[in-house]
Amino acid sequence: MDEVIMDQIMYAAHQAVSWIASLAIIFGGVVPYIPQYRDIRRTQNAEGFSTYVCLVLLVANILRILFRFGHFFETPLLWQSVIMIITMLIMLNLCTSVRMATELNTKRRSFTATDSKDEEIKVPKRLFLVLRWC
Repeated sequence: MDEVIMDQIMYAAHQAVSWIASLAIIFGGVVPYIPQYRDIRRTQNAEGFSTYVCLVLLVANILRILFRFGHFFETPLLWQSVIMIITMLIMLNLCTSVRMATELNTKRRSFTATDSKDEEIKVPKRLFLVLRWC
């Protein structure tokens, strides 16, 4: 009787460890991107984030999913690829929106600065021409 209970406990422990390991595999690749996402969103600055890394990870995970059709592998690895693709698309969306907003803001500032400089330059020339004709 004690041996049966011990076998059931060991089976339950094995199942729990298996589930925890599967969840760690599935979501472990996403964890480092959570602080980066929060930092980029908070500061509205995506300078330190490489979109090339996102490209490489997207291609790798898409290829892994396509590879599964030819050679079957464990389901947690498939879910990891799906979660990583979603994460990379979210990160790319955030980075492109932040960079576009930054570029538009910079262009507006440079356009405004150019307009004010042109006005400053034009005013003295007009005064010079008026004074010259007087």
